[in-house]
Amino acid sequence: MGVSFDLFGTLVSADRSADPASAVAAELLARDISVPDDWDDAYARSHLAVADGRELPLPDHVVAALESRSVEADPTTVRQAVQATFDREVTTRPGACEAVAAASECGPVAICSNCSVPGLVERVLERSRLDSGAFDAVVTSVDCGWRKPAPEIFETTAARLGVESRDLVHVGDDPRADGGVEALGGTYVSLEDVTLASVPVELEAIDG
Repeated sequence: MGVSFDLFGTLVSADRSADPASAVAAELLARDISVPDDWDDAYARSHLAVADGRELPLPDHVVAALESRSVEADPTTVRQAVQATFDREVTTRPGACEAVAAASECGPVAICSNCSVPGLVERVLERSRLDSGAFDAVVTSVDCGWRKPAPEIFETTAARLGVESRDLVHVGDDPRADGGVEALGGTYVSLEDVTLASVPVELEAIDG
């Protein structure tokens, strides 16, 4: 079997801005990009059509929000501003390292994370106490184009691990999103039902 872990809220805790629109605006201004007076409204609105289950990269949304207010900005600079906005300190949750180590005893291991900021998951892994070498794959919604609970992100994860979707065990803290693995016949280990510290025992029982 293969095991995948959600990242945010499962293996790590990360600082989050209470006002992301203002935080993004500050980073845009720091790069000499004009921010419209009604930026909060522009940021909150949808400007690009996105199919159900698909991921919209946050930099694309910000570029579209600026364009909706007749502000032209270099997409690369916007991407850098967005990345800087969400590049915050992280805390590795107690039991996370042990859970990943136990998973590696069962088979290949992956990160399967919803994240609309390019490169953020990789940066968070670098800053955490998790052994990046323990992961055989890192699958993010911004890279594969699908957000959990869409089956496609779990199919991608299973394929990257070289296992069938039904043999994928996914550990996460959000039943609505992470529980999507069950639609493919996979197994969901919910941190609403078990503690992270008990995940090794759960995996051992599943592995038989």
